[in-house]
Amino acid sequence: MSDHFSEAAQHLRSVRDYLRFAVSRFNEAGLFFGHGSSDSYDEAAYLILHTLHLPLDRLEPFLDARLTDSERAKVLDIIQRRVEQRVPAAYLTHEAFLGEFSFYVDERVIVPRSFIAELLREQLGPWIAEPEEIGSVLDLCTGSGCLAILAAHAFPYAGVDAVDLSPDALAVAERNVADYGLQDRVHLIESDLFAKLGGKQYDIIISNPPYVDAGSVAALPQEYLHEPELALGSGHDGLDATRIILEHAAQHLADNGILIVEIGHNREALEAAYPALPFTWLDVSAGDQFVFMLHKNDLL
Repeated sequence: MSDHFSEAAQHLRSVRDYLRFAVSRFNEAGLFFGHGSSDSYDEAAYLILHTLHLPLDRLEPFLDARLTDSERAKVLDIIQRRVEQRVPAAYLTHEAFLGEFSFYVDERVIVPRSFIAELLREQLGPWIAEPEEIGSVLDLCTGSGCLAILAAHAFPYAGVDAVDLSPDALAVAERNVADYGLQDRVHLIESDLFAKLGGKQYDIIISNPPYVDAGSVAALPQEYLHEPELALGSGHDGLDATRIILEHAAQHLADNGILIVEIGHNREALEAAYPALPFTWLDVSAGDQFVFMLHKNDLL
């Protein structure tokens, strides 16, 4: 593979050259794309545009631009790291997106990719009729703080508690909260789920907890091995964290409060484990299998 890169340094000149080269190398290496881009072309275009400090939504005007020696070296380096180390693009650029929001990320947190973000863009409608009346939100397993920040934008008068077990993750979340100027409204708490919340109650609890089952963890593509293991696996069936959430959520929900949890591909296992719970499965871009909602009364 290194021969490809030494030849490229000698012969490639334009953005178009490097885009073609990156797509060829990504396809040849059989990279996995599950952290923001959907295929080798989109990922190559993103990495090149980001590295050259160009607008991420305008590739065409720059395709035939020739690169300086230092620019060529930087572009080749990021392509080579993506191929040989299989580092997710978001860790190479320290940038991840949920809709129009961008967040700083590094290997202390998983790359943001929650379906709950789609629901927050709609202010959890129609389940929340008056977003301005929401006074408190809890984000469990906040990681980079992305969902807590989206919740603060969705519910403009709410205080948001963002909880994570990892102090490293909370350091990343602190940076993102500061970037959005939300230090007065988003409060970071180091806690194992509800353990350090005392008797606090919330109008809404959201969580994208670890939910990958043991078999799937063992089969994850190499790109996922750069993410914190703590944030991915959750026991044999992937439901260890979700069980704790279901056990304790009711005492932390205000009257008429709602719980919204993302559980990956575990709907069948969850419904088998809790046949009496009236889960409402919410529609997201991937279907109605991944995010459930329960009212406080459902949990009592």
